[in-house]
Amino acid sequence: MPEVSYWESLFDIELILSEMQINSSVACLIEVGSGYGTFTIPAAKLISGQIYAYDIEEEMNIFLYRRLLDEQISNVIVAKKDVLEDDIDVASNTADYIMLFNIMHYEKPLELLQKSYSLLASGGKVGIIHWRSDIETPRGPDVSIRPKPQDIRDLLDQNQFTVVEEMVLNPYHYGIIGQKKIKNCYYENWNYYRNKRIRKSMECISFCCNG
Repeated sequence: MPEVSYWESLFDIELILSEMQINSSVACLIEVGSGYGTFTIPAAKLISGQIYAYDIEEEMNIFLYRRLLDEQISNVIVAKKDVLEDDIDVASNTADYIMLFNIMHYEKPLELLQKSYSLLASGGKVGIIHWRSDIETPRGPDVSIRPKPQDIRDLLDQNQFTVVEEMVLNPYHYGIIGQKKIKNCYYENWNYYRNKRIRKSMECISFCCNG
């Protein structure tokens, strides 16, 4: 990672958080790959609840923890976790928002979205930003492994997310928000009891015919 001040100069952080709908409507936010805390710290000041900030590099976690102490921010839990391998502090189907910022070029993007789906509440959102590959950028992974917006849309569709927003995040990024599809509980319950009544009726018919 480059020096922190240079790294953070590459993002319009306020714009990104606003466009990616990270605001007071979010009570439980998971950040995968929190790094220096570039987005963790300002997001903590915007949301109404708790952030769970996970990174696999202990050095990054220590750096973020010290920044949080310096700024007297108390609504962030920092932990060294691989969210695909380790148990985390958030129950399934409870998170409001998951941040996957600049990490979807890693080996298991599909699994990251599958995990996100399992953690999000119905209607919860996953926010993805990444370096653009159609322009020159001063940092970022090799262009050959950067996911394009269509790649992200395809992955979201495969994982039962609806794309609700897509935007360019100047100067160097794009963003996509996916929303976990809301289950129609009324329909599912009605269908369950309907099928149950049908099975009961068939049992009665069978009993009468054989009786």
